[in-house]
Amino acid sequence: MTSSSPILGAQPLGFPWPTIDPFLFCAYHDDAYPVAAPHMGPATSLAGRQLGSDFSRQDGWSMYHGRTVPGFPSHPHRGFETVTIVRRGLIDHADSLGAAARFGRGDVQWLTAGEGIVHSEMFPLLDTQAANPLELFQIWLNLPGRLKMVAPHFTMFWAHQVPRLVQGSGVDVTVVAGQLAGAGAPLPPPPDSWAAQADADVAIWTLRLAPGASWILPPAQASTRRMLYFFKGQQVAIAGQGLDRHAAIELRGDATVELHNRGTTEAEFLLLQGRPIAEPVAQHGPFVMNTQTEIRQAIMDYQRTEFGGWPWPDHAPVHGREPRRFARHPDGRTEEPQPAVPTVPA
Repeated sequence: MTSSSPILGAQPLGFPWPTIDPFLFCAYHDDAYPVAAPHMGPATSLAGRQLGSDFSRQDGWSMYHGRTVPGFPSHPHRGFETVTIVRRGLIDHADSLGAAARFGRGDVQWLTAGEGIVHSEMFPLLDTQAANPLELFQIWLNLPGRLKMVAPHFTMFWAHQVPRLVQGSGVDVTVVAGQLAGAGAPLPPPPDSWAAQADADVAIWTLRLAPGASWILPPAQASTRRMLYFFKGQQVAIAGQGLDRHAAIELRGDATVELHNRGTTEAEFLLLQGRPIAEPVAQHGPFVMNTQTEIRQAIMDYQRTEFGGWPWPDHAPVHGREPRRFARHPDGRTEEPQPAVPTVPA
C-alpha cells in the first residue's frame, strides 16, 4: 500500500477472525442446519462427528460442544465482554445469575462477564419441516484492568431497537455500538463496558451493499484502531483498491474510506473499531486478565465458587419448542421484543 493509503494491512479470514485491541476474538458462525428432530437437534445421523467438540462443518454445519442440540453448554468467563449478534436462527441463553433468554433474528446480547459468570449458548432447531439456518457473530471486547472485576451485567437489545441507516442506493448499515449520522440514537452500552467510556470510540457495525452500490465510511478518532471484515460477496473496492477474496482489512482510524461493491451479488462487511486499551493481555481459555497471577487466581476462584454456581437442571438448557423470543433478567423482570417497524430508506 502507498503511504497515503488508508489501508494498513490485510489478511485472509480464518476461524476465528483476526482482531486488534480492544477486541480479543471474533467468530462468525454460518451453519446450514437441516430439519429439526423433536429433541430440537438435527434430524439426521451424527455419526462421524466428534461429539462434544465438533467443529467439522460436515454437511455445512457443526454441533460445537453440544451433543444433542448444537451449541455451547455451560462455561465460565472472566475479565471481558461478549457481544452476540444473531442474524438468522435462535440462541437459548442461560447463566449463573439466573438470567435466561431466547433471542435471534437480528437481536443482540451484550454480556459483561466482569468478575465471573457461567453461561450456556444453545442453538435449538425448531422447524421440523424445513431447514434451520443459523448465522451469528460472537465478539469479545476486552475490559481494562480497573474494570475486570466489576459485577456481571446482562443486556438484551432486540432487533427493533438496533439503529439502522438504510439508503435507497442499496446501502444498509446496522449500528450495534457507536454513533452513525442518520442511523438514530445510539444504543447505550452496559455501564462498565469499555464502550461506555467517553473517549473509547467503540463501534460495531454490519454493512450490506447491493451490487454496484458505494458508501463512504466516515472517519473516527486518530487514536482509534479499525478492522473491516469483507466476508460475503464477490469483489469490492476499498479506497480504490480492488479485493476479490474475503479478508480482514486494517484501516487508519481517521481516514474517510469509500467502499464499493464491484460484484453481481450483495457484499457484506463487519466493522470493529475502538481506542486501544493498551494494557498487557494474559489469557487462558475463557479468562482474560492482565497478568498470569490474575489468571491463576481466576482458575482458583472458579474451582472454589463456580462463579455463583449453576442454577439449571442440566448444562445445556433449552427453552421449549415455542419460537417466542424473550429475556428473563436476574431480578426476575421479563421482556419480549416488539413487532418490527418497517425501515424507511433515507
